[in-house]
Amino acid sequence: MTETARFTGDANPYGGGDPYADYRTADFPFTALVDLADRRLGAGVIAANDEFFAERENLLKPEPAEFDPERFGHKGKIMDGWETRRRRGAGADRPHPADEDHDWALVRLGVPGVVRGIVVDTAHFRGNYPQAVSVEAACVPGSPSPEDLLAPEVKWTTLLPRTAVGGHAANGFAVAPGQHVTHLRVNQHPDGGIARLRVHGEVTPDPGWLAALGTFDLVALENGGTVEDASDRFYSPATNTIQPGRSRKMDDGWETRRRRDRGNDWIRYGLVEQAEIRAVEIDTAYLKGNSAGWASLSVRDGEGGDWTEVLPRTRLQPDTNHRFVLPAAVRATHVRIDIFPDGGISRLRLFGSPTEEGAARLAARHRELGG
Repeated sequence: MTETARFTGDANPYGGGDPYADYRTADFPFTALVDLADRRLGAGVIAANDEFFAERENLLKPEPAEFDPERFGHKGKIMDGWETRRRRGAGADRPHPADEDHDWALVRLGVPGVVRGIVVDTAHFRGNYPQAVSVEAACVPGSPSPEDLLAPEVKWTTLLPRTAVGGHAANGFAVAPGQHVTHLRVNQHPDGGIARLRVHGEVTPDPGWLAALGTFDLVALENGGTVEDASDRFYSPATNTIQPGRSRKMDDGWETRRRRDRGNDWIRYGLVEQAEIRAVEIDTAYLKGNSAGWASLSVRDGEGGDWTEVLPRTRLQPDTNHRFVLPAAVRATHVRIDIFPDGGISRLRLFGSPTEEGAARLAARHRELGG
């Protein structure tokens, strides 16, 4: 585990006004990678030993944590995060928690993957955040229950050793690459609250599952597709375009700022592996007065290959799913969509199947990572 910038020390008490005024954050290099614990990919917090003040499920909300200073319930202040009760010692002569006392939550990742970085966000937890956190990981196939995961035979590997964190802050930690994992155990020492958990890394799809599907979306996040670069991320991230399902609102897609030059915007993707693409979907759902006017699609095979246009510049309609069957299957490892002149799309789907060479590399990597 290689530690990046983190925060220690107390946060200032809430003094009114902007609830984020004292919030401390930083840019972490790993946050460009997919959040393996994204609810939209199927992640969930399946168990916790205590959630007296605030529910464990709040940990994986995709939105930033909110704070309402006037919101109280029968148990006290209602926080937008996971918060446990205060721990106590064994008796009057030992009122403080023992050093090993801690609270825990079990997190099922939305997709198996290799973890590269973790953000433990304590936003708005100023005097009630944990003193330290630690994170462990396990690889358990199928759909294990909490009891299955807590069984003595399950091997847990430490991703983040017990480490001090700060209140009302995004505490980020880089993780050295390891095996692929399916579940995390998040521990807070001895108690307290965490607003959000983000687990950034690389998806490691099951090649057996993909082979059984035959034809699937080669660029989907859940299947191992990635966004490598984009010309503009002003209003929303380009990774939205390869999230599961259809867009549900305007900011659930990719939208660029208005261009005032003669250029155009674009996204470059990496496919799960070398594959043959046979069909394309370009969706502009919920983008009505800001949809891209036209789009074209180009592919290349290999990191140094030349770009070849496979879908010429085509008119797009607002709030519409456009489908294209390619005249012949196209071999590729990377794809680029160009939109003209600006605007946005909500989703891109590229349907096909890995080549024999691509499937072999995918299977070899899965075995190498412990799959």
